[in-house]
Amino acid sequence: MMNTLLIFLVAEVTLALAIIPEKEKSSQYWKDQAQQTLQRALKLQKLNNNVAKNVIMFLGDGMGISTVTATRILKGQLANQPGEEYQLEMDKFPFVALSKTYNTNAQVPDSAGTATAYLCGVKANEGTVGVNAAAVRGQCNTTQGNEVDSILKWAKAEGKSVGVVTTTRVNHATPSAAYAHCVNRDWYSDAEMPVEAVKMGCKDIARQLMDNIPDIEVIMGGGRKYMYPKNHSDEEYPTDEKANGTRLDGLNLINIWKENKPKDKVAKYVWNRNQLLAIKEQEVDYLMGLFEPIDMLYELERDNQTDPSLPEMVNVAIRILKKNPKGFFLLVEGGRIDHGHHEGKAKQALYEAVEMDKAITVAGTLTSEEDTLTVVTADHSHVFTMGGYTLRGNPIFGLAPTVSDIDKLSYTAILYGNGPGFKLVNGLRENVSTVDITSRNYLAQSAVPLKQETHGGEDVAVFSKGPMAHLLHGVHEQNYIPHVMAYASCIGQNRNHCISGTASHGPMASLSLAITVLSLSLLHLLF
Repeated sequence: MMNTLLIFLVAEVTLALAIIPEKEKSSQYWKDQAQQTLQRALKLQKLNNNVAKNVIMFLGDGMGISTVTATRILKGQLANQPGEEYQLEMDKFPFVALSKTYNTNAQVPDSAGTATAYLCGVKANEGTVGVNAAAVRGQCNTTQGNEVDSILKWAKAEGKSVGVVTTTRVNHATPSAAYAHCVNRDWYSDAEMPVEAVKMGCKDIARQLMDNIPDIEVIMGGGRKYMYPKNHSDEEYPTDEKANGTRLDGLNLINIWKENKPKDKVAKYVWNRNQLLAIKEQEVDYLMGLFEPIDMLYELERDNQTDPSLPEMVNVAIRILKKNPKGFFLLVEGGRIDHGHHEGKAKQALYEAVEMDKAITVAGTLTSEEDTLTVVTADHSHVFTMGGYTLRGNPIFGLAPTVSDIDKLSYTAILYGNGPGFKLVNGLRENVSTVDITSRNYLAQSAVPLKQETHGGEDVAVFSKGPMAHLLHGVHEQNYIPHVMAYASCIGQNRNHCISGTASHGPMASLSLAITVLSLSLLHLLF
């Protein structure tokens, strides 16, 4: 009883020492802030009904709402602020919805079935990309007839430029749903496929990147090894056998990519940061940048000499894509947020999310909200939590202010429901006050021991701004998202509202309606 009382007394004393900015001690500060927010909200009643010339989709893989909150605090603390009051770039978007992420056969989803939903507009089974729920994971013979096309292909069909940028390999689950139809997300090259599947005519994902939509203008990420023949040495790691090519068919897909481009167009392949930053967008029509054999390095591990950051890749991508007067569609994935969580390395995950938010800022400076719809969302969440009655300004990777009232040991604010951070020392939970919890590879403690932490099943946020962004509101099925993006940009199946490139409920339609009403009034007066 005395120990418990002591814990609460310590908590009360520590609470008084919490960081409270001086201005926040004033009631008027909060009232003024609320009124300013109210005025911004009132302005949203004037909806942006323009046609979206451009659509940019940012996908934070595994970026659940708890991850967004922790990222906000981290980014604020990196700016020398307490953190909680900080605004991420995505926080500034005027419209927010929730997306239900379940797969057709899974309550807690994977990144492949979800990618099919938010890119192709059709819910699907876990582990499959670009096919509907009639396709069964791993069964090649269920592919044909069950293929579904993505919004990237819909945009391409209307003459828009398209691009895919990711921090994972370009044939990972998220990007592959933009161009591939595959019953197994792990079929990166033919080396990962069963012999029977190859004999039956199923193609690996890397090959489909070349064949299905051969004129994608921008492709950037990792995944070099799946493009090269088996034992082909890597450009960056020539002595590392693990980086060697994997393909059993002997194809060099990068050469094929170059050869397939029109002779009057310039196709550029780059594999390091310096080459990318030397690109002059007016001199390049097609760009493929593959910066690692598999996934790109975590931001905290990134070599600034060889690998570009996500904001840098987005900058180059948009500059190339926006040359098209018809506009563009760009998919950007912060893919290693997910990997950091799976490994129980919260610091890696959150720094990846900060980088994606910086990339959103870059995109905003290069485009206009008047003609560009930007959507930021996640495919799924993780069993990642932050709690423990931490005080204002508490370091996001720090300890809770008190010890456990059960085992009398300290614990961190960030924890996982399951994962590799589970550890017992002499039958007790590890005393985290004796280890470096700020290390970039520190494994946050978890309740259940697993080699890899799992996804979470709760809804995720959808942030949107630009033309028709208001259509993303409330709680939606995840497959609704690409239908909104297509409607906004007058591509895909639902274009009845489009008149000569302008939505029927846009400014031109309003003028047309006014002229019609005036004409009828004049006729009434005359007759």
